[in-house]
Amino acid sequence: MSESQGATRPLLLIDVDGPLNPYRARWARRHGYASHRMWPSVWSARHAEGSRTLRRGLRVRLRAADGPRLLALPYTPVWATTWAHEANEMIAPALGIEEPLPVIDWPRLFETDPEGLYWKTRYVVAWAAGRSFAWIDDMVTDLDVRYVAETHGPHALLLRVDPRTGLREAHWERLREWAGTVA
Repeated sequence: MSESQGATRPLLLIDVDGPLNPYRARWARRHGYASHRMWPSVWSARHAEGSRTLRRGLRVRLRAADGPRLLALPYTPVWATTWAHEANEMIAPALGIEEPLPVIDWPRLFETDPEGLYWKTRYVVAWAAGRSFAWIDDMVTDLDVRYVAETHGPHALLLRVDPRTGLREAHWERLREWAGTVA
């Protein structure tokens, strides 16, 4: 993809936990997911040093086929996750993504929003800076959808992904369909 194509493509803002890692799934292996043990810094900081949980690491379920599917979409993919740059170091290799993706660097994590928005929402809108974007996350709500429509306009798609299932075929279809409306 040329630099000019990257500037005109809509952004695909990707959360890891929920969409790519269905952390609440009971039978993920049946759907092509493989389990990995990882130690992302945000997660590690929440556990006592030397604890059994920290020694074992965080179980992350990823489906390798999702990497090529993400890259094949007509978007510029961006990590929009608390994994931050560690998504390029830990998640991307498991998905077969070889080149580092851009990352939204959150100024503050898990901050309570005064109007009840998901803590990422205002940062996402500011980071997109007027560019069209699709955002896949397990925590967006109708309130976030309304806020983005009011402040960013019609060129945004927020897809809530159930953390029990991860990305489903309907999500992939909706992403392809929506990209065609903003091209």
